[in-house]
Amino acid sequence: MVDPGTDFDEVVAHELELLDPRVRDDPEAVRALLHPDFTEFGASGAVWDRDTITAATASDSSERITTTELRPVRIDSATILLTYTAHRSDVKTFRSSVWLRQDEDWRLRHHQGTPCPPEAAE
Repeated sequence: MVDPGTDFDEVVAHELELLDPRVRDDPEAVRALLHPDFTEFGASGAVWDRDTITAATASDSSERITTTELRPVRIDSATILLTYTAHRSDVKTFRSSVWLRQDEDWRLRHHQGTPCPPEAAE
């Protein structure tokens, strides 16, 4: 059995990399963390694939996104669900990411951002 702490640490580290402006500004670094069949349902309502999100993150990479309440949960030996709250300026979103083990590496397969209502932003 794979050590869940190590897997959880790796997935959380990868998620935080995807939020780092330096990584977001590097399309190859972003693509390296995404599964070939990546999808995202964005907080804006947009639906993204690997190519469109890579271009979007590069054009929107300057502002830092911080996180709280990171909670990884193992779905099976090759799947981890990570949920957390993201903070960007005065906007708060609930986020979920499904990470799949691909060979020896973890790749982000699906991500969803849900806008947090203003009354829950306190």
